[in-house]
Amino acid sequence: MADTADVGDVADVADVADTADTADVTEQAARARRLAAWRGSERALVRGPMEQRIGERLAALTAAAPDLDGALDDWVDVYGDGVVEKLERRVADLLGMEAAAFFPTGTMAQQVALRAWAGRTGNPVVAVHPLAHLEVHERDAYLTVSGLRAVRPTSEPRLPTAAEIHDLDEPFGTLALELPLRDAGFVLPEWEDLVAVVEAAREREAVVHFDGARLWECTTHFGRGLPEIAALADTVYVSFYKSLDGIAGAALAGPETLIAEARAWRHRYGGQVFQQWPTALAALAGLDRELPRLPSYVAHAAAVARAMREAFAAAGVAWARVHPEVPHTHQFQVWLPYPAQVLEEAGIRLAEETRTTLFRRWWEPGPPGLAMSEVTVAAPALDWSAEEVTEAVAAFLTRVRAVLAEEGGGDS
Repeated sequence: MADTADVGDVADVADVADTADTADVTEQAARARRLAAWRGSERALVRGPMEQRIGERLAALTAAAPDLDGALDDWVDVYGDGVVEKLERRVADLLGMEAAAFFPTGTMAQQVALRAWAGRTGNPVVAVHPLAHLEVHERDAYLTVSGLRAVRPTSEPRLPTAAEIHDLDEPFGTLALELPLRDAGFVLPEWEDLVAVVEAAREREAVVHFDGARLWECTTHFGRGLPEIAALADTVYVSFYKSLDGIAGAALAGPETLIAEARAWRHRYGGQVFQQWPTALAALAGLDRELPRLPSYVAHAAAVARAMREAFAAAGVAWARVHPEVPHTHQFQVWLPYPAQVLEEAGIRLAEETRTTLFRRWWEPGPPGLAMSEVTVAAPALDWSAEEVTEAVAAFLTRVRAVLAEEGGGDS
């Protein structure tokens, strides 16, 4: 009996392995199809870096380098000198901060910042929104790796108010604010409200850290320049690929003494990378090329969002939502009452059949059958008129209905 059971167990394990292998192959095929459809599109709201092959990315980087003060003639960096130092100085100047340190990832930059502030304030408690990147996308790194603890000023899908900071019922050492709050719809507070929130934190004797991965695109909404925005915080983290089309990487900016400490912790966390010149070059190119264009992307995002909203209403799609109705940045959410897999298939067919990419990935973060996509409006979208957006939405919905019909479902 024991031998028979053992054979059965082995067979079960083999079946599970075969199923996993099949799922792997299926996902790889689906990914290849998506990338081919997106890459083959002649029109898109944004071009994703995943659509490029390695040789193309290297060629683009080489082409941009001659405009970067002779960067190609510099020596390659070793453990953060050279071109990496140039990037750090550039970021510190742009944000009006004393110093900045380059990090391979934003997750590491955030951990280091919060850990350093906990040591300086003597309080390991971080006031943070439950939808913040720290909570949703970093596997609780600041809690599990750095031993910190979180309190929640609010669970509403927006940044906390000054009253909510005042009314927190326990002390906290750091207030961490994500600007914009991505998972709530890339939303921002009004400038006066942000100032009041920061003042409330100061009254609680806390420091303020901005998760500013996308801070670059916030200037239009606030009507303020980057130095004035960053001056509200004690430290600011910025990303080089989320708005600037870089390869990877991030920077932490703040007082010289804290950044010096951050460099020590960066080494301890394994972030003292031997050479990072491709990432640094791409970041410098993004600061030169994309940063000045972001206000035009934000302005056009408002036109694209309005055209989409009107197109969904004209098509009679129940519970279609564009959020925010007027985007705060060049990114916003679209919600539709269909399964995510149906919408992804419709989007791929639209790209394959019309060479137009409108939406990319879809998720169902709430009730099943109610899906959300994040829309980014960048340089390729500037040529799209409102009428063209409307036509693309209509063509997309036609394919949604076709996919539903094939699967035996109805239309909403």
